[in-house]
Amino acid sequence: MKCPGQDTKYWKPGAIFDAKCPKCEHPVEFFKDDTTRRCGNCGHRFVNPNMDFGCATYCQFAEQCLGTMPEELLAQKEDLLKDRVAIEMKRYFKSDFKQISHATRTARYAERIGKIERANMALILAVAYLQRIGINEARRKHGRAGAEHLAQESPPIARGILEKLQAREPMIAAVCKMLAQQGRPESADTLEHNILSDAVLIADMEDQIKEGKLEDARLKQIIDEQMITDSGKAEARKVLLR
Repeated sequence: MKCPGQDTKYWKPGAIFDAKCPKCEHPVEFFKDDTTRRCGNCGHRFVNPNMDFGCATYCQFAEQCLGTMPEELLAQKEDLLKDRVAIEMKRYFKSDFKQISHATRTARYAERIGKIERANMALILAVAYLQRIGINEARRKHGRAGAEHLAQESPPIARGILEKLQAREPMIAAVCKMLAQQGRPESADTLEHNILSDAVLIADMEDQIKEGKLEDARLKQIIDEQMITDSGKAEARKVLLR
């Protein structure tokens, strides 16, 4: 069976498009499933600017599709890392949809805030997806999963996932460092840490609202007093306040 996303009979208008070469601005024709193309004018090879592996988080053909990508692209193209981290996070949690949902929402809010704040998106999104990856180990070893326990148990698991994905060591070290700083705001003073803290708090408050544990007055107080970035506060009001 051929993947419907790769079968041209299912393609819609826009599946074949022109992109400007970043070196000489000559138009280069791309099919939507091309990972790279070489410019016919200057010979420069560049990545498909419309490439999106969002479907890989649920598609049964995901490994086949990702496996066809050049290894050097997967190792070096950090802005593609988030999609592969999302896949591994879902594989790790299996049918624990509560954890999958929390990680996915945290990443969504972190991405929205991070783009406004002009932060390192590859780092933020990798940490967002892996922020609670150690929750099961924390519960098994410590009987609970507070921030300090997640800070202890998440980095080794995250490192294993990122090494499997052939992420570069500086990226792996940065992700693990941020995961180890959970629950210790005094040790973190970076923009990325502040954005992640805001995104996690929005996801946490969203869960509390669904469970009927957070009233509007308290919600507004938390947004005003505990959230760090202005963009995070704006995102929280947009998502949580009716």
